[in-house]
Order: sequence, then C-alpha cells, then structure tokens
Amino acid sequence: MPKDDLLVGLDIGSSTVRVVIGKTDPERQLPSIVGIGEHAAGGIRKGNVVDLEEAVSSISGALEKAERMVGSAVESAFVSVSADQITAQSSKGVIAVAKADGEITEDDVTRAIEAAQAVSMPPNQEILHIIPRQFNVDDQKGVKDPVGMNGVRLEVEALIMYAAANLVKNITKAIFRAGVDIEDLVLAPLAAAQSVLTKRQKELGIAVVDVGGATTGLAVFEEGELLHTTVLPIGGSHITNDIAIGLRTSVEVAEKVKVEYGFANPAEVNQNEEIDLSKIDPAESETVAKKHVSEIIEARLAEIFEMVDKELRRLRRSGKLPAGIVLTGAAAKMPGVIDVAKKTLKLPVQVGFPKELPFAVDKIDDPAYATAVGLVLWAADLRARGQTPAQRFGAVGDTVGKLKSWFKSLLP
Repeated sequence: MPKDDLLVGLDIGSSTVRVVIGKTDPERQLPSIVGIGEHAAGGIRKGNVVDLEEAVSSISGALEKAERMVGSAVESAFVSVSADQITAQSSKGVIAVAKADGEITEDDVTRAIEAAQAVSMPPNQEILHIIPRQFNVDDQKGVKDPVGMNGVRLEVEALIMYAAANLVKNITKAIFRAGVDIEDLVLAPLAAAQSVLTKRQKELGIAVVDVGGATTGLAVFEEGELLHTTVLPIGGSHITNDIAIGLRTSVEVAEKVKVEYGFANPAEVNQNEEIDLSKIDPAESETVAKKHVSEIIEARLAEIFEMVDKELRRLRRSGKLPAGIVLTGAAAKMPGVIDVAKKTLKLPVQVGFPKELPFAVDKIDDPAYATAVGLVLWAADLRARGQTPAQRFGAVGDTVGKLKSWFKSLLP
C-alpha cells in the first residue's frame, strides 16, 4: 500500500494508546479505515509522559499491531494531546488589507491570524492551536470566510490554545523514539469532535465530553465555531479507584468489576443482585451488592459531569445547548451513563460514534476510538485543502521541527 495514501491517528491516552490508519479514497471525500492497534498505556499519567521508556514501549506496541494489519510501516502520524495543562484564551489580530483594490486574500487572513498570535503568554508555554472564530471586515462583523471580500481593515477573533513546553517536548520525544514523525499535535477533544459531530450540531450549539482514563476533555461549539475547550483532571480511572476502595479489593479486580458489571444508574439495579468476586479473581472470596457498585460509579460520574457543568456555567451555556452533549471515550459505553449525564447537565445526551466512515474493522465503531478516528479525519481535511497544519491552525510545527533535528543529531 503506498505510504502517501496513509493517514495515521495516534491517540495517546492515560490508560490505552490507540492507533487508527486510514487510506485516502479518490472516489470519496472521507478516508477508509484499514488498520487499528491498541496497547495498554505505560509511563503516561494524565496525558503527561512520566516514564519515557515505558511510554515508547506502549506507543511502539500499538503501532506494530496497526502496521501488521495494513502491511506497511507508519512513518508519520497526527497525535492527540489530552493533558490537563492546556490553557485557552481569546485574542484579536488586526491588519490593513494589502491590495490596493481592497480585495482580501489568503495572505491577509494568514497575517491577521499571525497578529492574533502576538499575545502575552506565561513562560515555558507552546501554542498548540490558533483557531479563528470569526472575522470582521471594516464594520461588518461575524464573517466566516473573508477571502474575496473587499475592505480596508481585517480583524480576526481567535481562540489560542497552549500547553506547557515540557509536556510537548516529552510527548514529541517519546514518539520520535518510537520511530514516527509528528505531522501535528491535536487537542484530544477537538479530534473527538471531528469524528462525532455534524455541521448542523455545531451550528445549533453542542458540547463533546470525552471521558478518558485520567482526564476528561471538553469542546463546546456554537454557530459553527469552537467556543471553548479544556481538559479536566478526572476520568475513568478515578471510578476504578473508587470501586477498589469501596470493595476493599485490588485495582485490577475493580477494573474488571467496572467493565463487566458496571452500571451507572442504581435506580435500575435489582437490590438482590450480587457480584461474586471469586469469579474474577480466585484469591477473592466476597460477594458484593451490584447496587453498591452502581452507587459508587454514579457518584464519581456525577462529579465529572458537575465539573463539565461548571465550565458551561462560566460560558453561560449551562442547560442552554440546543443540540446537547455527545459523550465519547471508553466510559461512554457504560450502561446508565446517559441517565447520569442528563440528570446532572440537564441537557439531551447521546453517545458519539465515529461517523460516516467505511470501516474495514468492526471494532472501530466504538466511542473509545472517536479521538483516533478524528485525528485521521483531521489529516484528511488538511490534505483535501492542500494545507499544512501550521497553515490551518498555527500548530506547534516549530517546536516539533527543532526537536526532530535535535533528536536525529543524536542518532549514529
């Protein structure tokens, strides 16, 4: 398979590393998914690399499984970032239109976005994305695409997202050590939104809540544009830890209880149902009430959704998103999770599955793969536009490029 046809998404989660490989299809706008791979994440905590060797091993393990499926080596990938050290701030950039006749060109748009980038940031931070929300042409506000319009003054209102420089460098180093180049670093909830949301939903007003292993990503859209995004320091592993404490058992047993017997709505669990822990681990001898486990799960999920609602209240959007909430991530598959989300957020809620793509693998039709599939769609969109990541959203290309040169200089 020609490597130029491959689009690779690498989702580095705190509990699992997932790889999705797509293939461009000249007859379709969307790529076909031809390969996947996943591996338990080691050396990664809350989206940060805390043990380089373990992280490299996890990334390599997921890549190898996907490569075997497609029969071709992965050379470069679009990579997710899901650490809770992400900050977003609004910025404006203003420029004078260059052409004498006042026609706005792509170069003018690029210069306006570059002007918006000149913001005061805390030290040791790297810009991840610069996302234009809207443009103002002279006195006309709310312009989506100003190219071809006429004016004297062009202003852009943008959302700038940046991350700690050491976070970017450590993720970059781990991926290079795994033998893969980075095409772009993409905030995980933005990638998830790319795969599960429609244009109509974004116009109406909607939020993606991506519940990962140790973090929960949030991306809010309104009038077709990104309104806000953040990563919260809480996720599915906190549910596992709560179960382990509540049942006085190991984390490994608690994880199996959560996956095999987890139900998020205690009201629908029979009072007499029990879970025999010895069937999970022969070293265990107790039986526990399934309702008790459900109450533990509900409490932690409610806390996660309350943190999401707090962010929505800051935006004055609590209970006010017409298209509601879309849940992604492995935790979205838990029975009863929609009930808890609806009760806490007071909005319509649905589980998000990767959309409209031809799948060669059944396993990919899973909310846990929303981010990895979204990365492939992100790559396909760039390729269709003939753009580089920096041309689209002002990515971390400079930092990645410098690290790549430095790393290669160390190789024999």
